[in-house]
Amino acid sequence: MPTDDVLLAAIRNVLPLFFAGVAALATPAQAADQVHVGKAQGTAWTFLPLDVAIAEGFFAEQQLDVDYADLGGDAKVQQALAAGSIDFGLGSGPGLAFAVKGGASIGVAAFAGPPRNISAIVLADSPIATVADLKGKLIAVSSVGSLSDWLAKQMAIQEGWGQEGIKAVPLGAVETSIAAMRAHQVDAVVLSTEAGFGLEERHEGRLLISMDRYAPHFITHVVFAQRATVEKDSALVDRFLKGFFAGIAFMKSRPAETAGLAQRVLHESASVVGKDQAFLAAMFIDDGRFDPEAVEALKQSFVEMRTLPSKPPDEAMFTKRFVPVKP
Repeated sequence: MPTDDVLLAAIRNVLPLFFAGVAALATPAQAADQVHVGKAQGTAWTFLPLDVAIAEGFFAEQQLDVDYADLGGDAKVQQALAAGSIDFGLGSGPGLAFAVKGGASIGVAAFAGPPRNISAIVLADSPIATVADLKGKLIAVSSVGSLSDWLAKQMAIQEGWGQEGIKAVPLGAVETSIAAMRAHQVDAVVLSTEAGFGLEERHEGRLLISMDRYAPHFITHVVFAQRATVEKDSALVDRFLKGFFAGIAFMKSRPAETAGLAQRVLHESASVVGKDQAFLAAMFIDDGRFDPEAVEALKQSFVEMRTLPSKPPDEAMFTKRFVPVKP
């Protein structure tokens, strides 16, 4: 029978071999890649898939550690991409014109179609009852040549009034436009549908019509990436898009679970969030593809808004190498 000393010596000899085997079998945890994202608007419902993907761990599943900043507009998103301070940007379809002008970014996926998230809004007690009543009226838009300006003019054209059938007034920030409407300096505003839902809840405003009626084929929102990232680390782009579009799938299939996060991020009531979800979810594109008819409408808008002198080729605006996205 072996003595205690013999057993201890055997254990000392076996343990190093055991731990060496465990170490060989164990797979070290892969460090997540840090990714910085810029949103054109921090509290827009259509940009919520990013927050959902972070909260639900969809980016973590792709070994990505994602943070983001509200950059306050498309132009600033493009500037941040050019400066290299963000890896990806969530911006608008019209922002693809920056890519054509030699910017550092390129579109890698389309994620929202016709602009249901933009509406013509009037005061709750306004005598304007129908779209026809807007003919000849003053309508606040964000800026000359902006998407809201183009949509307001499309409304006038398609209603048969001609481009001069309304008088667009560029007023900048949403708050400025709403203040002007309250002061009766303008008759209506073209701004976010969700802002309109908030005005309706407070009995201050009324949605007249959403602008997807005048742009039924359109790309409202796009995921942008640095061109350098697309060329040097296409796998990173692919992983980011898989996480992001998993967020869209979650929002569509689990609205009740999305609602709580939406209230916290957007600072909206449960009632407004419910209206956002019911009305705006249809905008989302499930797989990131660039619809050819929508691309053509976008190109035409560039010419009409004088953003570009002529329609650009697709490859100057975006790449199709990452779509369709399969989360």
